[in-house]
Amino acid sequence: MKTELNINEIFYSLQGEAREVGLPTVFVRLTGCPLRCSYCDTEYAFKGSNLLSIDDIVTEIQRYKTKLVCVTGGEPLAQINCHILLDRLVKEGCQISLETSGSIDIQGVNPAVSIVMDVKTPSSGEVGKNLYSNIKKLEIKDQLKFVIGSKSDFDWSVNILSRYPTQAGVLFSPVFEALKPVDLADWILEKQLNVRLQVQMHKLLWGDQKGK
Repeated sequence: MKTELNINEIFYSLQGEAREVGLPTVFVRLTGCPLRCSYCDTEYAFKGSNLLSIDDIVTEIQRYKTKLVCVTGGEPLAQINCHILLDRLVKEGCQISLETSGSIDIQGVNPAVSIVMDVKTPSSGEVGKNLYSNIKKLEIKDQLKFVIGSKSDFDWSVNILSRYPTQAGVLFSPVFEALKPVDLADWILEKQLNVRLQVQMHKLLWGDQKGK
């Protein structure tokens, strides 16, 4: 029996966020997510039926001349077979990042995978879904992301960092068109935080165009 995943889309673009920003990357977007964040920009991935075998997914990835692969969603870990895909991509020699909401236990994710994990801020409407025990499982290779929509979100995020220190890189990202990046930059400098300000480069280039 073939191992399958429900796939929303597989596309080739520039990584718009996190450590590999600007680098050509293959994105594998899995369908489905248990959360409904207020600022979600991939609602189109909540539903759909497009079952692909692991072999077919790997074949599609290999069409492109890059080893960088981003597995995203939705919430990719909501499909248990995501772990099988990650293991296979590691064996294929890919350099993998996994974008996850942090609401599902990351224990068991292949250690070669770089995890990029959200902490849901209050303005997301899903702050109650945060699994804070995940933070201590992050390593230096991983990244912890806060999507910030207001000054109160910022203050809340600073408090979370003080309560749950991490060795992962920390990203502060403004909600697109809701918070001015310069305001977030000023707050970071005022607090002298050792975090990385990130903007969504792909949206600056292509807006909300699907598949970019």
